Amino acid sequence: MSSSKLKAGDDDRGHRAHRPWSARRIPAALVASVVLVAAGAALIDVVAVRAGRPAAAWRRHLADELATRPVDDIWMLTGGSVAAAVGIWLLVLALTPGLRHWLPLRSPAPGLRACLDRDGAADVLRDAAMRVPGVSKARVRVRRHRVKARADVRFRDPHQVKDDLTAALDHERDQLALVRPPHIVVRVRQRTH
Repeated sequence: MSSSKLKAGDDDRGHRAHRPWSARRIPAALVASVVLVAAGAALIDVVAVRAGRPAAAWRRHLADELATRPVDDIWMLTGGSVAAAVGIWLLVLALTPGLRHWLPLRSPAPGLRACLDRDGAADVLRDAAMRVPGVSKARVRVRRHRVKARADVRFRDPHQVKDDLTAALDHERDQLALVRPPHIVVRVRQRTH
């Protein structure tokens, strides 16, 4: 292995990669559509009032309802709660990167970013598990902080297979060059038939 390759634990502070930010097109389009419709309706009504026509019935009704309903009315509380929940949801979307299904890879150069899909990482690790002697079937799930591997053992001592499987998965995980390599948890079970 050449010294230019990145290994797990190498000091790469200057080239730290982070998960990419999601574009969040659907929430942005929904909010933009609602704001556009509401602002357009209000603008049309204001222009009509300035032109000498009476205010629209919906605007008069809304102003009357907001002026006469008490603050502790169930509809006011429900509307306020929904507005607050939507606002919190939009803030969370704005302040978190999203794309949780992608695992960032270490970068050999600044400005260069790469990610690996969790399903792709699971496939690579499952292939490594199937190469371990004694493993007849393997299932691997990759999460942000943990890899769960389950294997069926047809022959050999299950403890030896577990040790070999853990070593093989550790080696393969290190080859993936993930920024934050997940912890590997291995479970094996003996299959006799």
